[in-house]
Amino acid sequence: MDNEVELKIIALIDKIRPYLVNDGGNLEFVKYEDNIVYVRLFGACKDCAMIDMTLKDGIEEMITSEIPEVKEVRNID
Repeated sequence: MDNEVELKIIALIDKIRPYLVNDGGNLEFVKYEDNIVYVRLFGACKDCAMIDMTLKDGIEEMITSEIPEVKEVRNID
């Protein structure tokens, strides 16, 4: 079941990525564990003052609303 959830997460991240790339950033799926998605933000996103808002209000909101199994999204440096 986790593998199915991971595939959905990766598909969503692939939809989100172009918006971040457009602003000079990028997003990579790292792992899905204990209902938490771990991602790595790159480029402009990594050092952006809005990183928490982008992560929680944007990426996390989109993923948790479409995949109820996901409870949180965390950035790994």
